[in-house]
Amino acid sequence: DNNSGISGVEKFFDNDLTNENLIENSLELTLDSSLQHIIREELINSQIHFNQVGSAALLMDVNNGHILSLVSLPDYDLNKRSSINEHAYTNKITKGVYELGSVFKTFTIAAGFENKIIKPDTIFKNLESQVYCAGRKISEHDKLPKNLSAEQILIRSSNIGSIKVAQNIGIEKYRKFLNSLELFQTIDFDLEEIGKPLSFKWGKCKLATAAFGHGITTTPLQLTKAYAILSNGGYKIEPTIVLNNKKNFMTKKRIVSSETSKEINKILRKVVFNKEGTANFADIKGYEVGGKTGTALKSENGIYTSKKLNTFISIFPSSKPKYILLVILDEPKPAPHYVYEFPNGYKHKGELRNTSGWNTVVVAGKIIEKIGPILAINNLQASKNF
Repeated sequence: DNNSGISGVEKFFDNDLTNENLIENSLELTLDSSLQHIIREELINSQIHFNQVGSAALLMDVNNGHILSLVSLPDYDLNKRSSINEHAYTNKITKGVYELGSVFKTFTIAAGFENKIIKPDTIFKNLESQVYCAGRKISEHDKLPKNLSAEQILIRSSNIGSIKVAQNIGIEKYRKFLNSLELFQTIDFDLEEIGKPLSFKWGKCKLATAAFGHGITTTPLQLTKAYAILSNGGYKIEPTIVLNNKKNFMTKKRIVSSETSKEINKILRKVVFNKEGTANFADIKGYEVGGKTGTALKSENGIYTSKKLNTFISIFPSSKPKYILLVILDEPKPAPHYVYEFPNGYKHKGELRNTSGWNTVVVAGKIIEKIGPILAINNLQASKNF
């Protein structure tokens, strides 16, 4: 009520906004209100079917880091901001720190490519259905073939296969690759509400669990940044909500090779397009969507529960990525009354699973279907790829 920012953009830029010497300078954001509205509405609608306790979504340009939409639910009446003190209202995208599950498998496969340990067609034979580390069992989420190629490990989201790839890479090279994507440091961003990934010690078991995204944490914002780097040809970007941010006008810095980027984009497309992939419901005709699912069990007091944090991160068009969309559902429930419609027209009802492929992918598909035409109209370069 005294015209001073107390949170968000208003607080972060309060000094600039009240500086009389900068009164003629505008502060213009990259956010698009139309896209923001559509994405927020789809997250609200998803509550009807999946009954999650919270959700979030982030839409970003993979080449310059411009964030076009950032939504975290539940949200609140800005006029009653002083009464908000519940943890549920945390900005899940920037401040939330989570174990994000199988979305990390993309980094494992990319690290294998980058270190020339594997190729997409490298076969891993006689994969076990379960392994043990420090007395704890690690198993597959579903029954999978005993022999899988490196790309099939990602397409079918194999836990055991990912572990084998990471073990072939080794702790030092794998750690170095993940650090190059800046997943575990505190990100420099245009808000004060920023989460800090939890510190951890590397070891044989940590290598195994990290390979499929458990036992290590990061923020959804940093996950999206890392995927943008992998998909944009391998160049570093800095996410921003400020238009003409000087951070992204520096000389391009290569993080991963263009070859690794191309191979990852091809495989992510197959995760969505191939029948055995885990993200078929996001295969929206005309948008060439690629992506990766993640279903992570939530930990409470150091013990994993049956509660899930489900993630789907998508890029499109995958042949020449322009946009990246992250969708998160916090503790979604099974939706046996929901009628799932596959790309081939087949309809399915009575599903009792609540993994990412059965909820976040559905929500992301609906979002892409609605925002795709807007993005194509607003960007002629993108429209040529659709």
